Amino acid sequence: MLDALTALTTRRPRWVLAVALLAVVAAAVLGSGVADRLRAGQGTEDPGSESALAGRLLEEHFPDSRPNLILLVESEAGVDDREAARQGLGLAEGLAYEEGVTGVTSYWQTGADALKSHDGTRALIAAHLGGTEAEAGIAAAELAERYGGDHGPLTVRVGGQTAVLNDIETTIAEDLVRAEVIALPLTLLILVWVYGSVVSAVLPLVVGVVAIIGTNAVLWVVAGLTDVSVFAQSLTIALGLGLAIDYALLMVRRFRAELAAGADPPAATAVTVRTAGRTVVFSALAICAALAAMLLFPLYFLRSFAYAGVTVVVLAALTSLLVLPAVLTLLGHRVNALDPRRPLRRRGPSPEEAADLRWRRLTRLVMGRAPVFALLALVVLVVAGLPFLRVEFGMADDRQLPAGTESRQVMDAIRQDFDPAATGVVDVLVHSPPEETDTGRLASYAAALSLLENVDEVRSPLGVYADGDPVRDRTPVDALRESEELSYLQVVPDAAVEDVSPQSQDLVRAVRAVDTPLETSVSGQAAAVVDAQSAIAEQLPLALTAVVAGMLVLVYLLTGSVLLPVLSVLFNALSLTAMFGAVVWVFQDGNLSGPLGFTPTGFIDTALPVLMFCIAFGLSMDYGVFLLARMREEYDRTGDHRTAVELGLRRTGGVVTAAAVTLAVVLFAIGASRVTNTMMLGWGVALAVVADATVVRCLLVPSVLRMTGRATWWAPAPLRRFHRAFDSALGEGAAEPARAPAPAAPPPARPDGEPSTDRAGTNTEVAHAHD
Repeated sequence: MLDALTALTTRRPRWVLAVALLAVVAAAVLGSGVADRLRAGQGTEDPGSESALAGRLLEEHFPDSRPNLILLVESEAGVDDREAARQGLGLAEGLAYEEGVTGVTSYWQTGADALKSHDGTRALIAAHLGGTEAEAGIAAAELAERYGGDHGPLTVRVGGQTAVLNDIETTIAEDLVRAEVIALPLTLLILVWVYGSVVSAVLPLVVGVVAIIGTNAVLWVVAGLTDVSVFAQSLTIALGLGLAIDYALLMVRRFRAELAAGADPPAATAVTVRTAGRTVVFSALAICAALAAMLLFPLYFLRSFAYAGVTVVVLAALTSLLVLPAVLTLLGHRVNALDPRRPLRRRGPSPEEAADLRWRRLTRLVMGRAPVFALLALVVLVVAGLPFLRVEFGMADDRQLPAGTESRQVMDAIRQDFDPAATGVVDVLVHSPPEETDTGRLASYAAALSLLENVDEVRSPLGVYADGDPVRDRTPVDALRESEELSYLQVVPDAAVEDVSPQSQDLVRAVRAVDTPLETSVSGQAAAVVDAQSAIAEQLPLALTAVVAGMLVLVYLLTGSVLLPVLSVLFNALSLTAMFGAVVWVFQDGNLSGPLGFTPTGFIDTALPVLMFCIAFGLSMDYGVFLLARMREEYDRTGDHRTAVELGLRRTGGVVTAAAVTLAVVLFAIGASRVTNTMMLGWGVALAVVADATVVRCLLVPSVLRMTGRATWWAPAPLRRFHRAFDSALGEGAAEPARAPAPAAPPPARPDGEPSTDRAGTNTEVAHAHD
């Protein structure tokens, strides 16, 4: 496979680049409107759950119960003032006749206390917009322009679910542009310094841009077939740039090393594809395996990241294996051009030699005191992860928006100044046959619900119940009964219970546990969170098994060892502890909320840890592949375990560090978002990357491998034979192409300090070397 790619990219590089350019142009045109097709909804609900099915029935039969557009109306004279009431009633009646509005309820129409603020200066007009999420979003934006602002003595602000989703979509789009503006220049500066060449530094950005453009085109197609979250664009940029840098670092460094060893450009490209290209293949497969696990979950929020993540990884790998080698073949020695570090250089060791010396000292220090450093690294990672033991799960709401956003301000006002019945009710749908839904059974059920802990009252077609007794006889809540077969109850929690807090989730479980002969289903935000947790818990063992099994197989195929796959999974798992601990300590507990500018809610979005695990686990395996592949190469060359571990870390330390720094820059730029979930994703995964590249790869891995000794590379004879056959099929066993004649004098040292070729042009490293 790799030999075929080598032949294509070295013999017809211009054809490869021409076809790639046409494909990129077509993808850019196709993917230019991808943002308009993505959904800004949470996407964290299980569409087949009890709450989702009941929610769809409520929207169909009781549209007033599911308002998704809320007008917060304020009057200094009070909402009961005659002129204010006249204007407010006019707004409600006018809104009812707007296209797309299927139901309107207001304080001035019903006189309900729940729709009036505690101080009497504000009131609510709640409307339901029909159609798809996109259609409702467009309608909400148009209505906000006409109804927002001043109307006589009234001031109107627009909120509700559709307004919040519109603001999330707009904010994320603006933040992604800002992230690109921040990340690209900083990344270029880092790469220029790492490579010592402007030409080499530009190549990873080219790979990243191609991968991002191609992924946007694929998402445009996928979004026409299924729901795709707008949050997936953040992952596209982060992984597109990050993996492009990782893969291009490997490929370009190996290519430059081969040139320095005396190879001509086509021969250098061939060796690069067979060695560094092999590592790219395994890295891409490892990351895809981790990201693809999210397809097992029914939540489209997670599935969206699988669509985007797998696509961008595949495209980054293909671009690195096809486009980049063709460019390198044409550039040749010009890949080293435009070195801005040259005027700053002093006499003495080169930057590469100095870096190799530092890595040698660190490696020998760690391996010389292996048990001490292994225990130290283990303690640091475990202690960093302890806060995750007190994690609480919920559903992200409007509070992930900046505090100054209008829709966020409306929802804050409702939480602070209105009764919980305005937004936080638990919906109960009774859909028993007429002969079963008699008045007595329904009344008994409503009374039983009102006795539950943290319940203020229960509203039903028969009246309002509190503490097991009717508060008033058959109040006009007739809207809660659609037919003899379908009735609707509202369980209103106490004022201290927030919409999607752990207390509200416990209330949902208590409602579902009430014994009744009626056929019922529970819905609402808290119920959606409970059902999402159940869906994730049901699929999580299968997803974890798939990820771990995939990693075990890939690391075995990479190294031929049976111990290294197990150790790699453990190393990767430990590298995630700091991320999960920090997420709870910072975003759930609210530490650093001031400097970072977000509002802590006391819980973490249910789906976010799964997403962060899959991304961070895959990226950790990416760096693990870099390190283990080179260790395997050195072990094949020298036959000495300790030398292989030391040289493996020395040869890849610079690559992994540079890749981790540049990827962290991209992730921190993504984490600078004003949307809390995106901020959490960027900062959390960036921390995992840094922890993996420092504590795990520099301390834990070499110290543990020093203690495992030669047993690290053991495998049963049948597995050894299979591994050799696999390497041969991949192209490892092929002979290297002929190189240009080497000079009589010893060839110059490679930029990364690798062994040079001998005078006959034969690489002293084995033909199946791993970069």
